Amino acid sequence: MDEIRTVHTTALRHLPRLHTGKVRDIYEVDAEHMLIVTTDRLSAFDVVLPDPIPYKGRVLTEISDFWFRHTTAIVPNQLSGMTLAQLQLDTDERELLAGRAIVVRRLKALPVEAVVRGYLIGSGWKDYQRSGAVCGIALPAGLQLAERLPQPIFTPASKAPAGQHDENISFAEVESLIGAKLAAQIRDTSLALYDFAAAHARQRGIIIADTKFEFGVDAAGQLVLIDEVLTPDSSRFWPADTYRVGISPPSFDKQFVRDYLETLDWNKKAPAPRLPEEIIRRTSEKYREALTRLTGG
Repeated sequence: MDEIRTVHTTALRHLPRLHTGKVRDIYEVDAEHMLIVTTDRLSAFDVVLPDPIPYKGRVLTEISDFWFRHTTAIVPNQLSGMTLAQLQLDTDERELLAGRAIVVRRLKALPVEAVVRGYLIGSGWKDYQRSGAVCGIALPAGLQLAERLPQPIFTPASKAPAGQHDENISFAEVESLIGAKLAAQIRDTSLALYDFAAAHARQRGIIIADTKFEFGVDAAGQLVLIDEVLTPDSSRFWPADTYRVGISPPSFDKQFVRDYLETLDWNKKAPAPRLPEEIIRRTSEKYREALTRLTGG
């Protein structure tokens, strides 16, 4: 991974744009396929920052691809087998997209964030302090910050419109949204994915504290894993060698940027402030270290 070119925005000439997310740009390929481009944009507090993070898009793409390839025994995924070489792209666009774009199947996305928590941190810790439970799931008394849970828990959230926060919902609400059978399938699949990934990551010195998955269904109603998988953007990764119960561990993710932004006089609304070069450099290093540890790449 030797390029330093960053990509903040894309504008492909021959493919219609379907959607612009906080990090990803999505284009139509045909009726059954679309192109997902992972840029170097970074968002914090649901605001896209003006400064791209070098290598970030390529890191997220490579990590997701790694997990997609290694979890097919658990659940089918969005990968289509089509390559960029099969698309109508100009030479400069192919260079721009190298390592950061994949062609996926077009599927019906389900309106649920499938969150799995293995450790007590973040909003889960705050919830536990208030109620002794996380998202309505009762936990033993006396747990400490960052402590490993007796077993991973499934704590779904609703998918909020752009610019708004996802909201935790009960499993009963998931059932009402998508039906009891599909809700149970998402829960069981999410927990199986987490167990598999957590064991792999732990062997490589990373604790996966929590993560979120997204799913869709194909024309036959089959559950399919979509979007990104077990990346530093969708997960909380901690270095195992410095992990201690009772303190908030450092992360291989954008928490580093959030911590910096918390020191500023910023109302967490657009426009976001510029990032110092040192923050950009160290954030990029954290993403690349996560890739190296998880995949050896």
